[in-house]
Amino acid sequence: MSKARLVITAVVVEGRSQADVARAYGVSKGWVSKLVARYRDEGEAAFEPRSRRPKTSPTAIAPAAVELIVRLRKQLSEQGLDAGPDTIAWHLRTHHQLTVSRATTSRYLTRHGLVTPEPKKRPRSSYIRFQAALPNETWQADFTHYRLTDGTDTEILTWLDDHSRYALHVTAWPRITGPIVRDTFRQTVHTHGVPASTLTDNGMVFTTRLSGGRGGRNALEHELRRLHVIQKNSTPNHPTTCGKVERFQQTMKKWLRAQPRQPATIADLQTLIDRFLDAYNRHRPHRSLPHRATPAAAYHALPKALPATSRDPDTHTRIRHDRIDTSGVVTLRLDGRLHHIGIGRTHARTHVILLIADLDVRI
Repeated sequence: MSKARLVITAVVVEGRSQADVARAYGVSKGWVSKLVARYRDEGEAAFEPRSRRPKTSPTAIAPAAVELIVRLRKQLSEQGLDAGPDTIAWHLRTHHQLTVSRATTSRYLTRHGLVTPEPKKRPRSSYIRFQAALPNETWQADFTHYRLTDGTDTEILTWLDDHSRYALHVTAWPRITGPIVRDTFRQTVHTHGVPASTLTDNGMVFTTRLSGGRGGRNALEHELRRLHVIQKNSTPNHPTTCGKVERFQQTMKKWLRAQPRQPATIADLQTLIDRFLDAYNRHRPHRSLPHRATPAAAYHALPKALPATSRDPDTHTRIRHDRIDTSGVVTLRLDGRLHHIGIGRTHARTHVILLIADLDVRI
């Protein structure tokens, strides 16, 4: 039984005073008076719970604004772009001179059934975030796979600025190799200057540090040392270290899949990538940047970091333990090239120590 029914019964049936009933049930005399008046006007309908929704909503947005929110959500989703409340609110403010808060945008998206609940999704506050303080302080690099319409597998290589999320250089290839990584790095440097550091995973095209000491420096490592650029690599099995470039690749591939005409050749794929880069860098707000700035605006807003100038001379020195092969040869890799050093068949399968300083080698 509801408290309203108890209060009305106590006054109407038992004949108790409204003040006495108010004290007995711990409610105000005004509420008791309102209930009794409602019962005398409406009868049994007075026992039904009433909505607490206000009769007017002076702060509610106009129906046309709600329709615009829904339309933007649909348009951005069909284009393969981010269509969250932050992005929609940015488009409303930037292109339609309409200020709507993120919470209001989210509320109307939910009311129209355009939000999929994700109760198991990890909250953003649980992540430990890091970000370079200046543009060119750190460049992240990675590559991902993408299939053409005939099923041919291609690989897309990305160089991304850690501070601004600016996509510096993105190119498609049949297969990513060490020289390609070095050459694209050189092209990016020619356009944007030399970075202070790079951050990649431990793929062999980026580093040979997990190769057991047998490979020496690869092409990219030699180029970084020549330019005094600090090389940083993620811990094995921790992909979130390079999370910015991986998140960029997810956004790019989502956009590519949403295009009405899928690429049939690498040239077609590169054309689509170039279109995406223009939208991503210059016309799309980035929710991780202050004031939802575009990556291009964030990249050009501050002075660029520079590499350290004090470093050891560019000498490729290392100690390597190896064994002479059956033909009497030891193979040495330097700057991406293999060098075969003949020792003699009489020393075949002999364990040796190599003292290496560039191409001056003592065995």
